Amino acid sequence: MNHFSYSSDDPGHDRRHPPEPRRAEPGQWPKLAAALAVVNRDLMATLPGQDALILMAEPSWQPWSPSGIGRGQVYVAMPDGRWHGNSVNACDLEEGDPPEPDDAATVLTVVAEAAQSTIMELFRQVWPTCWEHKIGMHPRPAGTADDWYQGEGDTAGPPVWWCRGSRDGHCHDVSQVGELAATLPGKQRRALRRSERKRDGLRQPRSQTTAHRLAFFDA
Repeated sequence: MNHFSYSSDDPGHDRRHPPEPRRAEPGQWPKLAAALAVVNRDLMATLPGQDALILMAEPSWQPWSPSGIGRGQVYVAMPDGRWHGNSVNACDLEEGDPPEPDDAATVLTVVAEAAQSTIMELFRQVWPTCWEHKIGMHPRPAGTADDWYQGEGDTAGPPVWWCRGSRDGHCHDVSQVGELAATLPGKQRRALRRSERKRDGLRQPRSQTTAHRLAFFDA
């Protein structure tokens, strides 16, 4: 788990504290924020009652780069600021890397992986899981086979939650990242729709017919 302070007790040195991590400013990391909004849809669909994850910025000890962009790191964190795992922005701006990945699919994959790491470490549970096989899933390009490896050039499609499948090796794409709600069993899907209406302050009139209600739930 991250988000902690450090002080130096070396003889002859003053106690130093690194800059405190802080919530990323709105608009500071637009691509990362947009990707996290997509991942948060899956989080709140599969873990009812969980608040949305946030971006936490950890300023660097070193001076800012000549471009004026700080070399601190950005992490996907719980609402209270705790996180686990790797940063989601460029590690070394001096090498010419953009502050955020250029490719939208790459951004979404990196953010999904970071969210998964934070949730699994801090909640001590597998997330997300395939409803069919009851095992954990991983973000991958759509259409990949079981022997696909990270960094492989042939990315067949947008990021999906991928399940290794059963012992017979029946791996499969479960859904695009951000669309897990559509894969939920009927009972969970209906409960999610009810919680969404309650959260948005929307109430269905009592006079609605059963047919109308079913059409709404199964749309």
